[in-house]
Amino acid sequence: MRPCAAQHIDRCSGASEHSLGFAVAARPATRVLSETWHVANVHRLCHYPEMPSLLATMPTRLGRSVREGLEGIGRASRFVRETVRAVPDAATWWPHASLHARVLGVDSIPIGIFIALFTGIVLAMLADYSVGDLVPPYFVGTLVQKTITMELAPVLTGLALAGRVGANIAAELGTMKVTEQIDALETLAYDPYAYLVVPRVLAGTLMFPVVVAAAMVVGLLSGWLAALYLVDVPTAQFIKGVRLFFLEFDVRYGLVKSASFGTAVSLIGCYAGLNARGGAQGVGGAATRAVVVSAVMILVLDAFWAIVWLTGRTLS
Repeated sequence: MRPCAAQHIDRCSGASEHSLGFAVAARPATRVLSETWHVANVHRLCHYPEMPSLLATMPTRLGRSVREGLEGIGRASRFVRETVRAVPDAATWWPHASLHARVLGVDSIPIGIFIALFTGIVLAMLADYSVGDLVPPYFVGTLVQKTITMELAPVLTGLALAGRVGANIAAELGTMKVTEQIDALETLAYDPYAYLVVPRVLAGTLMFPVVVAAAMVVGLLSGWLAALYLVDVPTAQFIKGVRLFFLEFDVRYGLVKSASFGTAVSLIGCYAGLNARGGAQGVGGAATRAVVVSAVMILVLDAFWAIVWLTGRTLS
């Protein structure tokens, strides 16, 4: 407790009832209320002495947060620049590209197929529930085709692979970082970006569309089976709906989105892994950050491509 506040409180609390009553009687009510408010403020300052210090340090904390955010953007920009710079060094990353393509892409195809299998069933049921007898039955095929190829197959598969691929990359590179294996590569005159980052980013960029293409096919097939056996939409009607409004743009739109998702997930996983600190706990934190940031970036890119490609475009 501050000495001045303590003395003031002692004087105020030590006053006798007679003197208090005299003060109330002799002085105006506004004077008494003012002194009472002052005593309450002294009590508040004595019980919560950290409040003024919090207010005084708030600009400093805000400035520190802004500075750290700008530093993070700068580090990420330098990371992307170094990755692009290392791409021409094909002699370093080419021997490892096929391995990462298999690990990140081929091994992820069952995940995309599993997701699309049930997504197609749900979409067929929802399409029939939403339109019912209001429109011809072939619109079930139209809704399933448009939704699977343009949105759900790329986004749901991308979110699932963000957990598998992003965490995998961050954990691998994070472990190499905390065990000083990356320092050993630099000692042996290997460029860590060309040796570790570029093959993973290229594999993610090229293989995500492959996984999404498989998910599109399986989603359409499962939607057709659900429409045929659960909704009683004949095969001819379902195929008519798929073909009636099908555009080559639908597939291209979904595949380009998925390629951008693969690039973002791979870059974020590599960045998180190479910046891991503090042993096993740091590696776990890097993997968690990679998954969370990758999921957010997928949604941001999804909105970006919708604004860029779908603004002003309609079916004709």
